[in-house]
Amino acid sequence: MKTLAIYLMCGPETPVLAGAAVEGGADLVELGFPFSDPLADGPVIRRAAERALAQGMRTGACLEILAATRERLPETPLVPMTYSSLLEAHGWDRFAADAQAAGATSMIVADLPAGERPELRRVQLVAPTSTDERLALAAAQSDGWLYLVTLTGTTGVRSELSPALAGLVERARARTELPLYAGFGISTPEHARAAAELADGIVVGSRAVEVAENGPEALRDYVSSLRVALDA
Repeated sequence: MKTLAIYLMCGPETPVLAGAAVEGGADLVELGFPFSDPLADGPVIRRAAERALAQGMRTGACLEILAATRERLPETPLVPMTYSSLLEAHGWDRFAADAQAAGATSMIVADLPAGERPELRRVQLVAPTSTDERLALAAAQSDGWLYLVTLTGTTGVRSELSPALAGLVERARARTELPLYAGFGISTPEHARAAAELADGIVVGSRAVEVAENGPEALRDYVSSLRVALDA
């Protein structure tokens, strides 16, 4: 069975939304910690981050949301997605300990390259521009699975799946036995099905964040449409 990961921005409503996503068929939930200058994020997630910051979602508050989500979802992998500046401010070791205590399964630090702070257990990201050498290093250090960024550029809803994914999957498979989850630019059931033919799972962010604005029922139905496509 293919893995379906759903990204949600931390906010007061996130535990309920995460529950709805899992009801719809999500296997894993990424929790975005908002950052004022996010490199990888497109307009949808940037706006969500601005809203979250306006709601007071600093690192401590996000860790509380993580803990509340873990209480609601005792079995679901929960992965905070954050940036190195936030960890620098909080304290690297302290953040790792606090996240684990709050129920994190692992973490993603979007702007921390493989090879830097190897002691920090995290899911690594690779992109079509990653050299074979970088890909091998990221795979060797990744925690549980490898995140394949399907395109160069920021997150966001795209009209079609990136043609670069097939080559990236092929290169990654030659270097690791870890599960490969593809993300960035996946928003429709058609994208989901096409990506899952190549990778072991998919990560859906921008579109899930957009749909979540309409409430938990809308999110559950959207995630369910992706689940059906993956299981077809």
